[in-house]
Amino acid sequence: MTMQLETKKLTTSPSQPPLAPTVDPTFLNRLEATLTAAEEAVSVGVEIGDESTDRHENATTLAVSVVIPVYNERETIAEIVRRVQAVGIHQEIVIVDDFSMDGTRDVLLELAEQPDIRVLMHGYNRGKGAALRTAFAEVAGDVVMIQDADLEYDPQDYPKLLAPIERGETDVVYGSRFLENADQDPSRLHRLGNRLLTALSNRLTGQRLTDMETCYKVFRREVVQSISFQQNRFGFEPEITAKLSRMGKQIVEVPIKYDYRGYDEGKKIGLRDGLNALWCILRYSF
Repeated sequence: MTMQLETKKLTTSPSQPPLAPTVDPTFLNRLEATLTAAEEAVSVGVEIGDESTDRHENATTLAVSVVIPVYNERETIAEIVRRVQAVGIHQEIVIVDDFSMDGTRDVLLELAEQPDIRVLMHGYNRGKGAALRTAFAEVAGDVVMIQDADLEYDPQDYPKLLAPIERGETDVVYGSRFLENADQDPSRLHRLGNRLLTALSNRLTGQRLTDMETCYKVFRREVVQSISFQQNRFGFEPEITAKLSRMGKQIVEVPIKYDYRGYDEGKKIGLRDGLNALWCILRYSF
């Protein structure tokens, strides 16, 4: 009895003719269009997956603090922050305003409303080195990157700057404007001065740098926070290079892009700073 019931369930009813393949051209066209759309969707999904994988591979595993010392950079500060954010590898941006008087502070108050930005303000003008000291005391990332507030340096170089630290090759990386394309700095006087200062610094520190005066300096946070800095202005560059060298840190250079701006566009370093850098090289190398 059981076998008969099961057979009956599987038998086609006389009132329902057996199914046959359709020959309706409209139905077939709709079916083909549906299959084509499905294949395209799968293809797009694969491409998106590949792009996500690429972004994951390029993303840093380090928490990055970008520090920006600022003095009278109303025209450029918002744009450089936008460029840093566009790279998208930072944990925080710490901006220290060194008592700007040109309206920069109004721009910074607006930027400070963004969750990834902290703004600190000096009560009087103290210099770039002092602004960096203030920032270094506040950063929380694994790695600290220095970014000038003008548009001479390109944040698109960040992954290149971070790579040697991420690979465990070094604790300190400098971005060199002259390692591959010295002519991107059109000022022969500036190139000569930098070459002389860098050569003397190398002689006394044992480093083999091509651009000691570069803005782009990257450190593990514990390294930079272990150093006591004294220079308030641009003497910070030879001071930190000498003190890192005395700690036994080997500085790795990578080539970077550079878009030179002249003094009429707001460049602030001058002859007095060059002479002070010379004195700092001698003072801190021993």
